[in-house]
Amino acid sequence: MSWDFETDPDFQTELDWIDRFVREEVEPLEHVLGSPWNIHDPLFKQLVRPLQAQVRARKLWACHLGPELGGPGYGQVRLALINEILGRALFAPIVFGCHAPDSGNGEILAHYGSEEQKRKYLEPLLDNEIVSCFAMTEPQGGADPSVFTTDAVRDGNDWLISGEKWFGSNARYAAFFIVMAVTDKSVSVHKGTTMFIVPANASGVSIVRNVGIADDPEATHAYLRFDKVRVSSSDLLGEPGEAFVVAQVRLGGGRVHHAMRVIGQAQRALDALCERALSRTTQGGLLAEKQMVQEKIADSWIELEQFRLLVMRTAWRIDKYQDYLRVRKDIAAVKAAMPKVLHDIAARALHVHGSIGVSEEMPFAGYILRSFQMGLADGPTEVHKVTVAKQILRDYQPSDSLFPSYHRPTAAALAREKYADALATLEQSGEQR
Repeated sequence: MSWDFETDPDFQTELDWIDRFVREEVEPLEHVLGSPWNIHDPLFKQLVRPLQAQVRARKLWACHLGPELGGPGYGQVRLALINEILGRALFAPIVFGCHAPDSGNGEILAHYGSEEQKRKYLEPLLDNEIVSCFAMTEPQGGADPSVFTTDAVRDGNDWLISGEKWFGSNARYAAFFIVMAVTDKSVSVHKGTTMFIVPANASGVSIVRNVGIADDPEATHAYLRFDKVRVSSSDLLGEPGEAFVVAQVRLGGGRVHHAMRVIGQAQRALDALCERALSRTTQGGLLAEKQMVQEKIADSWIELEQFRLLVMRTAWRIDKYQDYLRVRKDIAAVKAAMPKVLHDIAARALHVHGSIGVSEEMPFAGYILRSFQMGLADGPTEVHKVTVAKQILRDYQPSDSLFPSYHRPTAAALAREKYADALATLEQSGEQR
């Protein structure tokens, strides 16, 4: 039996280095740079590339990857401990080579890409020479695949893609898109969609407009239009009709990685809440001395620790079973819990900061809006709660009796039947109970 809440000393040394490095070198970047995905910005090259070199030298680059792809193969538990630190800083994931959506797109290419696709797209993606976009959702139906209309039709050995995609992740700076398109309308969407690689400069691809999120420094997600975009059969990822199988490679791990980083964001909000409580006086005393502020601090710490333990246990189960489907309930639970934890802690921090808390001079409004994004990205919270409930109910059976199995009079009758001999002997002896 192994059940441990300690980190081995060698890895703790790495975590301590990451913590100092992120605080001293990475956190300041968001105040002088724009989007982390604008990798061709001259200032990005000047400031970020040297930091990436330090991470590589430390053998901490792309920690989500196995050794076969140039990563250390740390597994999800160690990755969770790293990601909760990286979550504190906007630029930390790209400095450490584990930024979305490229991390998930890289996993898709590693599993389903041909050798030519890996050479052309995966290798420069892993080296952060390029960035990519995942284009799945559509403007008329969000994340509901049953209403997707973007399609791809055969034209000789090629395919022609037509339609629109909404919120294409960081499409503004992407070198290529991974696009889900309907290829067979005679079957269900889960069997009739296919995944394609589409170069960003392909003829017929256009960005209708870029869309920003919360307090993002730049609008980088895109409303995309595809007008008979020609791609070859060699640009498929997986076989025709396998888009949802392909997508699960990135979605299972991606949801957990989001949660890992949210821990870091929520911790920053809690840190700010505590510092403010100890620094600000009102009505003759520190905020930290007011019981309602103390309640906010206590609730925030309890909720964050509960969530962190759920994330860590989920990571441990992924490492143990090496099967995302077997840990589906846990992953869905993490995804469902994540938005509320971030929202509630950030909202308390905002409130205790007063008017400055709602201003652009503080990050709390951005955290709160980000919590809603986390409740939508990779599937809405409601869908994941349904998944959790269905998975839980598989372990239960209905009662065939008129009254449920836990009905107290029924249980008492069964108990008297079970212990009838002992009760009869006691009664005959006249002993008092």
